[in-house]
Amino acid sequence: MNVQEYMIELGENARDAARLVAKADTNLKNQALLAMADAIDSSRPELHAANALDLDGGRKNGLDSAMLDRLELTDARIDTMIEGLRQVATLADPVGAINDLKYLPSGIQVGKMRVPLGVIGIIYESRPNVTVEAASLCLKSGNATILRGGSEAIHSNQAVANCIKAGLKSAGLPEHAVQVVETTDREAVGQMITMPEYIDVIVPRGGKGLIERVSRDAKVPVIKHLDGICHVYIDDQADAGKAVNIALNAKTHRYGTCNTMETLLVNSSIAEEVLSELSERYQAAGVELRGCERTRKLLPHIKLATEEDWSTEYLAPVLSIKLVDNMDEAILHINRYGSHHTDSIVTENYTKSRAFLREVDSSSVMVNASTRFADGFEYGLGAEIGISTDKIHARGPVGLNGLTSEKYVVLGDGHIRQ
Repeated sequence: MNVQEYMIELGENARDAARLVAKADTNLKNQALLAMADAIDSSRPELHAANALDLDGGRKNGLDSAMLDRLELTDARIDTMIEGLRQVATLADPVGAINDLKYLPSGIQVGKMRVPLGVIGIIYESRPNVTVEAASLCLKSGNATILRGGSEAIHSNQAVANCIKAGLKSAGLPEHAVQVVETTDREAVGQMITMPEYIDVIVPRGGKGLIERVSRDAKVPVIKHLDGICHVYIDDQADAGKAVNIALNAKTHRYGTCNTMETLLVNSSIAEEVLSELSERYQAAGVELRGCERTRKLLPHIKLATEEDWSTEYLAPVLSIKLVDNMDEAILHINRYGSHHTDSIVTENYTKSRAFLREVDSSSVMVNASTRFADGFEYGLGAEIGISTDKIHARGPVGLNGLTSEKYVVLGDGHIRQ
């Protein structure tokens, strides 16, 4: 069987399973999730053995230490996978919920019901725990899923898949509700993103190259974000203490995440007050600063920012700083150079904060909070399948609701249109 035939078989199996999972009741799905958690807990030796093969292969293939770290399945990470499954089992099931039901003058009732998307294809790299996160969210939201992990994690993903299948089987749900692609052939990705008859939506989770390829070549709708060029704007009516703490956390809490601040915008009226302290604290944290000409008059020791810097996602201890004269200038900069991911204003002015929320065109917009909060868990979603900067269907962290859509439902009692 060649790759195309194999992927078609997976697609047919997923489509059949999706019909059964879509009508499964909440208790059955929760039973499967809890059984998966138990299977992972009892399969630790097998998981460690499979992961050791991947780690050994990664070292031989020259994976860097950061990639090897993401690949490793420690006991603590296995514990997190187990806890994640149990948490998803406690989340409210969105499937079948009817919202906005109201009577119309004709006597009928019209509302909207949440329904699964169908079959979700997820393409990801490195981290085997994504296999569990994706499977649990897709199952709880009534979807079947096809998972294509990176070749570097093939043994780990297969071991995790066995636990998932055991959980599905014990609950009486179809094993094909979650399928992990077994081939490392890159052609499998090309097949997945061009199979609209079998897959309803694709979610790429990985580097910029992967997401660009999927976005360019897919014939299936894609939920994705390409860059995380996030901003914090410190307004002239900001509380200086809050501003320093937020700007520091937004950049230094973690460097390699998509919700990390990459550009700091500071109102020129408050710049001298906040930048002197921020500069010292960034320097102590090992952050390289790059600034506009006006910033460098206050901080002459930093590098000059180029035009490219304003549209760069560093994913590193590097920060660009620009002085602006008012909030409108800050918003123009954000909407021009940002990636529509997450942007925050620090201000004590209610009117300005409301205007910022309305006018910044991003999937998450914040007031007096660090951009690092843009995350499914922090938003109370339990977990996320990814973050979307698109404007149609799902935007921001995508949890259970984002893996469903709505259909209109009409309730009548013999009503006919006059």
